[in-house]
Amino acid sequence: MRALLLGSLGASLIAGAALSAPRSYAVPDPSAQLKTPKDGEGGSQGPGFAAAQANCQTCHSVDYIATQPPGRGKAFWDAEVTKMIKVYHAPIDEADGRAIAAYLADTY
Repeated sequence: MRALLLGSLGASLIAGAALSAPRSYAVPDPSAQLKTPKDGEGGSQGPGFAAAQANCQTCHSVDYIATQPPGRGKAFWDAEVTKMIKVYHAPIDEADGRAIAAYLADTY
């Protein structure tokens, strides 16, 4: 009886480990690209554009940015970037966060 119980416990542990293994999936090709900044930000290599390219696309596609309603303003983008950092733990430093929010407010 004890051997049967230990055998079932072992089988349950093995099955549980197999079910909890990390899943992998193929990320679809992006359907949008970051817009180049307006003239006020220093051209296509402005600090916000470069920071957005380096940080935002590591977690999500540009589609999430491009599908936001236009004209949301700086307060909206400040809140979004802050949410990405504080809620989703995006590894973005404070200076890059400010630059990204300014770029997004000016460009989108």
